[in-house]
Amino acid sequence: MQKTWPRVAFVAALSLGVLAACGGGADDEPTPIGLTVQKIGGYTSPLGKSATPPGTVTAQEIPAFDALSKRAFIVNASLSTVDVLDLSDPTKPVRVGVIDISALGASANSVAVSDGLVAVAIEKNPKTDPGVVAFYNATTLQLITSVTVGALPDMLTFTPDGLRVLVANEGEPSGYGTPPAGSSYADPEGSISVITVNRSGSGASLTVAPVVATADFKAFIGKEDELRAQGVRIYGPGANAAQDLEPEYITVSADSKTAYVTLQENNAIAMVDVATARVTAIKPLGFKDHNVAGAGLDASDEDGGTDTNSGTAKIDIVPRPVKGMYLPDGIASYSVDGITYLVTANEGDARADWPGFNEETRVRAHCTAGLDPAVFGADAAKLLFDSALGRLRITTTPNGGATGKNAAGQCNALYSFGGRSISIWKASDVSRVFDSGDDLEQRTKALTEAKFNASHDNDTLDARSSNKGPEPEGVVVAQFGKRSFAFVALERIGGVAVYDVSKPAAATFVTYLNTRTGATGDRGPEGMAFVPASRSPNGKPLLIVGNEESGTTTVLQINLSY
Repeated sequence: MQKTWPRVAFVAALSLGVLAACGGGADDEPTPIGLTVQKIGGYTSPLGKSATPPGTVTAQEIPAFDALSKRAFIVNASLSTVDVLDLSDPTKPVRVGVIDISALGASANSVAVSDGLVAVAIEKNPKTDPGVVAFYNATTLQLITSVTVGALPDMLTFTPDGLRVLVANEGEPSGYGTPPAGSSYADPEGSISVITVNRSGSGASLTVAPVVATADFKAFIGKEDELRAQGVRIYGPGANAAQDLEPEYITVSADSKTAYVTLQENNAIAMVDVATARVTAIKPLGFKDHNVAGAGLDASDEDGGTDTNSGTAKIDIVPRPVKGMYLPDGIASYSVDGITYLVTANEGDARADWPGFNEETRVRAHCTAGLDPAVFGADAAKLLFDSALGRLRITTTPNGGATGKNAAGQCNALYSFGGRSISIWKASDVSRVFDSGDDLEQRTKALTEAKFNASHDNDTLDARSSNKGPEPEGVVVAQFGKRSFAFVALERIGGVAVYDVSKPAAATFVTYLNTRTGATGDRGPEGMAFVPASRSPNGKPLLIVGNEESGTTTVLQINLSY
């Protein structure tokens, strides 16, 4: 694992020579010397918090784009709908329709489009029941058919060849342990559904005859200790491997043969053979060392003091003796010189949202017997103050029955949620070749749009410093000529950061755009959809961003320089 993260200079566009080809672009496409990003259009949901008057629910989460109809499809989970926007003029998005999924389930979680065919992932009520994937005509918005998939289908995507839809069925439990009298808990298995679409016709006569296969984790039942020894987090009380492994997000290789699936809470990635619908491997991601130069973090919202539990907010990004669990949400894939690489948005997530088990705590509350001085040195006692590490949110359960404590009850390891970064991994063995270190926090500490580490629902300095910081949520990779760029959505502070990932082991920061204004504007980017120039309604590459908290959809134009 690399031990240093060198600083990279801020540039709105950078100039490099011709690099090795990445997957997805035309060989004869010119290679830009740099790019900038600008907002050219936006849409506000009638019930979004940025509406006038403000609504009471959030909306606009996951976007997808159909080049045939020039429409964007945006999941509005709060209303059990998919909003349909006309983007023929991307500077003026107009809602022209709604897909209502309420007859099929409780909530739409994700949407994907391929040449006029819309696929929507729908969870049931209760969420532990098998979910649904419904197929709609992008032009008529009529339901074509639907199929049953696993519990809590959280994300779906078409394979690059358009022949299949892959679905991450998260399979979250309704609770752990003994339920209250008169009720029961369920813990369904996580899985990946592989749906062969079998489409025919076009336009209004488009039909599909989908066939569902399931890539499950049954083969790993009984191998929980082996997985834990490898570093895969299997820790849900009473859960076997199939129940505990929770698929979150999927990317598919350019040849449509292999899928890479984030198992967020498990801090791992699963590999799936698409043709056979079989999980072929589970790879642990390990931990990030926050105690080296360039990989620090702002660990407290009360660090404006010394050895105190009542400090004030302050920007203080420094190395700390903390291990970061990557716990990625979004993932994207691309290739350089024929080698596939994965880019992960290391958001972090805790099991804390249902009864019977909550792994999330703070350092001072968890380490009541103190920090082990053999590990943390002479400053062990001082590190427990809220002005240092005391308020940092960590897990009580790094893996299985582990607690990160020695025999005396002293904490000998602190595991925080997320990497506050993006990472690049060689896909063949999921070995890390790059991590952006503390760069995202460094880039956002001097914003004029919002205070440092503010959350998406406030403009409070340091609000998220003790809990995942800017929280990178999603990532897409776009290729222009022979260069590849990763676009990263920061869920809490907002905005999109761009990295040149053409040299995977030496990725560099390019630019960052944030379109919030304090506690207003575009906040809480959840999902993104890249539109290449060849399929764009205005002939320019676009990035469509769904902002969950503000209920807005943002259209960004990517301006290339040559």
